[in-house]
Amino acid sequence: MTLIDLPRVCRRTPVALGACLLSFTAFWIAQRAAHVSMIDLMVYRAEGATVRAGGDLYTLRTTSARLPATYPPFAALLFTPLTVLDPADLRTLATAGNLALLVLFVWLTLRIVGHARVETLWWVSAAAVWCEPVWTTLRYGQINLLLAVLVLWDLARGPGQRWAGAGIGIAAAVKLTPALFAVFLLATGVMAHTRQRSGGPWLRHARAAAATFAGATLLGAAVLPYDSWRFWTRVVFQTGRAGLAEDTANQSLRGVLARLLHTPEPGLWWAAVAAVAGAAGLAVAVAAELRGQRAWAVTACGMTALLVSPVSWSHHWVWCVPMAVVLATLNGAFVLGAALVFCSYALWWVPHGAGRLELHQSGAELTLSALYGGTAFVFLSLVGARSDARPARIRRSRRSRSV
Repeated sequence: MTLIDLPRVCRRTPVALGACLLSFTAFWIAQRAAHVSMIDLMVYRAEGATVRAGGDLYTLRTTSARLPATYPPFAALLFTPLTVLDPADLRTLATAGNLALLVLFVWLTLRIVGHARVETLWWVSAAAVWCEPVWTTLRYGQINLLLAVLVLWDLARGPGQRWAGAGIGIAAAVKLTPALFAVFLLATGVMAHTRQRSGGPWLRHARAAAATFAGATLLGAAVLPYDSWRFWTRVVFQTGRAGLAEDTANQSLRGVLARLLHTPEPGLWWAAVAAVAGAAGLAVAVAAELRGQRAWAVTACGMTALLVSPVSWSHHWVWCVPMAVVLATLNGAFVLGAALVFCSYALWWVPHGAGRLELHQSGAELTLSALYGGTAFVFLSLVGARSDARPARIRRSRRSRSV
């Protein structure tokens, strides 16, 4: 950048910041006009109150929907400060905090992609707040953005840095799904070693994440021994506690298969498909990481985790933001396609709600209610195709040199 370019940059950044603030303000007004309940935030608050009162965490049923606690005991420990604020102030603070986390999430994404323009941060944040996963995260007062920021903060800095592994370990201790990122680091280290490369940095990173997870889990067990015993021996296997598998909001493979097979529990079909998809997704992510394409690798791992989780509600799919940013480095048409999927709210166009209507979907309805999972498969296929294309180009160039 030259000195001549500086005035132009100085003009662009305030315009982008103003557009982001305007978008966030409109979003805040829209959420208030919709009278959002932030029902999950109220569940977190009730969990914190149960811990403080010495109650039984996993018999808790709270809010008008009678929702249970589903996270590990360590998460409930972290929720105890939420009891200090009254619900109205807590909702305001949660909304402001999630908007700040969205900006941080976008910044970490741009950093891992290697894009340093400040105005891009504001433009992407202004648009991302309106995609369905982000909207629903703020609507329910969910912690998806916090967990995603912990993971990206960890991976954007890379191995060898101070506190490497802490972000992934804490995120996994709060909610188990991010643990797949530690598996991704372990698999990358092992694969690098088999290729006569040093896998040490990845293996150390994975060990640190595992140690952090273990430490946080043991802390939960020390403070809440009964709840911890009950969670790790029983509750963790009760996938139905989170909700109905066939619910349209469940965009994981289990949800897609439940709707496709018209059954409330796909059972072994889901286990088999999830195992294959998990192995393939991790292989794609590891291959991208070993090529030095960390942004693609991390996003592929995030998509894989969402696919194989028993329940991946639509608001869990905030990883669509890094996916769109990564795709923007390749082709604008891919970004447009991602925007159509995640900003159209199309998965809610199908019959859903009381009466388990999702078990009777057919044709176009099944397609719409599998949009997120289908998009994740397309993205993983694209990452895999890139891994196949590059060696092919290398082989052609080597053949031409030999001739």
